[in-house]
Amino acid sequence: MRLMPTHPIFTQPVPTLARDGDAIVVLDQTRLPFRTEQRRLATLAAVATAIQSMEVRGAPLIGATAAFGVAIALGSDTSDAQLDIALKTLAATRPTAVNLHWALGRMEARLRPLPASARLDAAWAEAETIRAGDAETCAAIGAHGVALLEAVVARRNGLVRVMTHCNAGWLATCGAGTALAPVYAAHALGIAVHVWVSETRPRNQGLLTAWELREAGVPHSVIADNAAGILLARGEVDLVITGADRVAANGDSANKVGTYLKALAAREHGVPFHIAAPLSTIDFACPDGTAIPIEDRGPAEVRSVQGVAADGSVQNVALVPDTTGAANPAFDVTPARLITSIITERGASHPGRLRDLFPEAP
Repeated sequence: MRLMPTHPIFTQPVPTLARDGDAIVVLDQTRLPFRTEQRRLATLAAVATAIQSMEVRGAPLIGATAAFGVAIALGSDTSDAQLDIALKTLAATRPTAVNLHWALGRMEARLRPLPASARLDAAWAEAETIRAGDAETCAAIGAHGVALLEAVVARRNGLVRVMTHCNAGWLATCGAGTALAPVYAAHALGIAVHVWVSETRPRNQGLLTAWELREAGVPHSVIADNAAGILLARGEVDLVITGADRVAANGDSANKVGTYLKALAAREHGVPFHIAAPLSTIDFACPDGTAIPIEDRGPAEVRSVQGVAADGSVQNVALVPDTTGAANPAFDVTPARLITSIITERGASHPGRLRDLFPEAP
């Protein structure tokens, strides 16, 4: 049986992003996995803050949210000056995820040539096109990527054990996700699958992955980031699939910090390592990973951790004194030589052959 991208498994159980009149409603991901809360964003400043603070996170979702942020910013002023302010403000929120700049580039290309009187409606329409396009892209990645899990079953009938890092499921996109979309597709097909979920310190995005998988009924186990190596060495992982925030033209891929270590261990132990990413994450203008800007989010996130106290309240707990030095690079780069394939909406590609799938891309 082949899954079509229209299969219900690729539908979000809760929208991560939706229009509400002249505003948008987003799922506040800083509250997850302990609380499910939505926020209404009605100003440019609110959208920018939501992206920068990671209330909205995940490269595809960041891009779509920024597109809607442009439309919101033009609500009362559609001048060139206001468009410039919107684009500049949103572009400054997160440096590594290229989807942000891809979406803003699309918005500018669509709006700049128009007379001011036509820009507002066009902005909302283009943002919605970007949102809907991401949902379709995620479904296509899932439909193509499930073949990797089916290949494991064909080779060794039984449980397929997938390792992932950070969160690249539906919470990070406008659809079914990137790295998790093939897992959801496999589950829908009745393939027995188990997911090793790295906690992903310091922001613990792996807890979002665990929350998603629990809601979907997919078996999984949360592991400490440092446990990945021994699981790979023991032969307890069949393949690794992660998302990406930027893929360079040569296939080098930036993802949440800690991804590179998994790729190294996977190569050492002969485990296939795959990246799931749409065209909007591929930066053909970036020659290789050394040119990808790496966001430094500052030391506070490393010095504390969020959890639920005995009284049920969600609290931040200090791990070390504020005077303790801490470094917090938010991403690392996995060289193309460590990547088995990059799964896109047009199929899986060798990292160095991405241009073959997207010959029309600038």
